Amino acid sequence: MSDLRTLLDDLLDEGASLDALVAPLTSDGWATRTPADGWVIAHQIAHLTWTDDASILAATDPEGFQALVGEALKDPTGFVDKGAFEIASDSDLLTRWRKGRLALTQALAAVPAGTKLQWFGPPMSPMSMATARLMETWAHGQDVADALGTVREPTARLRHVAHISVRTRDFAYQIRGLTPPSEQFYIELTAPDGTLWTWGPPTAPQRVTGTALDFCLLTTQRRHRADTTLKAEGPDATHWLTIAQAFAGLPGPGRTPATT
Repeated sequence: MSDLRTLLDDLLDEGASLDALVAPLTSDGWATRTPADGWVIAHQIAHLTWTDDASILAATDPEGFQALVGEALKDPTGFVDKGAFEIASDSDLLTRWRKGRLALTQALAAVPAGTKLQWFGPPMSPMSMATARLMETWAHGQDVADALGTVREPTARLRHVAHISVRTRDFAYQIRGLTPPSEQFYIELTAPDGTLWTWGPPTAPQRVTGTALDFCLLTTQRRHRADTTLKAEGPDATHWLTIAQAFAGLPGPGRTPATT
């Protein structure tokens, strides 16, 4: 994987890619419904804005972030969405999101080496936090692209999304009260440029193969497995693809299959 500075540059680039989709929108465009039930494009950007602000707090004010977690525990299923919905109608939302994206990269770059940042899920290093923010930016960007009928060209930045998806394998089990498999899986993904990205021992009997794009769409729960070409070998790998989630927090509902 890349160093922190390269990762932060990729995070900025991912934000700029989504920015290019929403910047030309009229007020009606911002109100376009997205695949997430009850969410329009403004909600998608507001969610990213709110979560970027929370990430800055985690990186710069641990006590303040702990207070935020305390508030979240009072409404664990609705706190984040409520915060995002409150700012979705802000006329300066795009400007606020842009400023927050830059401020986040600056905050993460300043975190002392070896520091673990508190989060709503397990504590994370600045590298992991940046990867998580890139993953969420890409995932919510997919919702925006789907709402606009735009097909995005996958980039090498997908490697970060795939990496966090592999790293959060056990979390997907634990958040559901399940025991993670004891053995590693072998993951082999075809990158956008045709090269292979791999994780785990090549001799592992539990295996997942396919395109990096399909894998990331599945693990961010932007596509149902039936709408991908992913292949799983072994019962544990097969089961994982039904519960995989790259994001922290409670399990999401996922997407219904578009094909039958």
